[in-house]
Amino acid sequence: MACTLQEIAAALGGDLLAEGPVRIEKLASLGAAGPHDLSFVAQARAVPQIATTQAAALIVAPAWAEAAGARGPCIVTPDPYLYFARLTQWWRARRDVLEQGKANAEPTGAPPSIHPLASVDPGAHLAPGVRIAAFAVVEAGAQVGAGTQVGAHAVIERHAIVGEDCRIAPRVVVGRDCQLGDRCILHAGVVIGADGFGFAPHEGAWVKIEQLGAVRIGHDVEIGANTCIDRGALEDTVLEDGVKLDNLIQIGHNVHIGRHTAMAGCVGVAGSARIGAHCTVGGGAVVLGHLTLADGVHISAASVVMRSILQPGQYSGVFPIDDNKNWEKNAATLRQLYRLRERIKTLENKTP
Repeated sequence: MACTLQEIAAALGGDLLAEGPVRIEKLASLGAAGPHDLSFVAQARAVPQIATTQAAALIVAPAWAEAAGARGPCIVTPDPYLYFARLTQWWRARRDVLEQGKANAEPTGAPPSIHPLASVDPGAHLAPGVRIAAFAVVEAGAQVGAGTQVGAHAVIERHAIVGEDCRIAPRVVVGRDCQLGDRCILHAGVVIGADGFGFAPHEGAWVKIEQLGAVRIGHDVEIGANTCIDRGALEDTVLEDGVKLDNLIQIGHNVHIGRHTAMAGCVGVAGSARIGAHCTVGGGAVVLGHLTLADGVHISAASVVMRSILQPGQYSGVFPIDDNKNWEKNAATLRQLYRLRERIKTLENKTP
């Protein structure tokens, strides 16, 4: 995987400050980088490490170019973190080509590659360049776009549509009639299109409401391991382009998530919530059903959203942690706040 800093700059741009070739063997953090590693400085608090890191070269912003250049080779770019993100993509693609060689270097028009132990129904349609791993299942009427990789034990159910250049990891399920756009990444254990949680009460029991909708996912969406996206009851559950979901997230039926919204691990979104574009939801937060979050709303970790939020901004609903004895006292006080409020109002009304 070794390359030169010059190759990286040629591929990704940036102002290269280096005398002669600089060998790069891997990417690393500032603290762990060795003499053949490339690292980056994205925040001002990391600037003191420029002088102490052992990295062979750094990616830095123009404000820190002088300090980085004084210690050695560097690439100067307006946004080092964005440059690093694109570098990881370039690095992975290059590694895949080197490791898998001919299989990954097949021409665009190459026929699908199907492992002998995979099960592909004759009624499924696989575009050129599709790769199906061992024990994967592609059912009748399913469509898989060009260049998509389907991992071992993954299932693409009847009439599901998967776009081009997607990565479907092992044990993923794309349910019947569900749709994925191009360049989506689904990590291991993702389930798209399980039934939504819908039941009607009747005489002390529950009667199932069949979930007749599907899930529609846009382009460039990434979904973390063991995350579940439920199909809609009547209309579809929708994730627009560029949505990013972490591991262990639950998206209920008929939820609509706007473009480029991101959610951290263990978030739960109840049915029929509508979340706008460019929102973020911190880990462990919960959005109750049938609520609306406007574009640009940011929810802090572990918050519970119990009402619609119609203006952009940062919102928190977290009771601060404390030692248990103090927490119990404060919780007991909170339970009496309404009564205290009424007493204060009475006193204020008596004041001349």
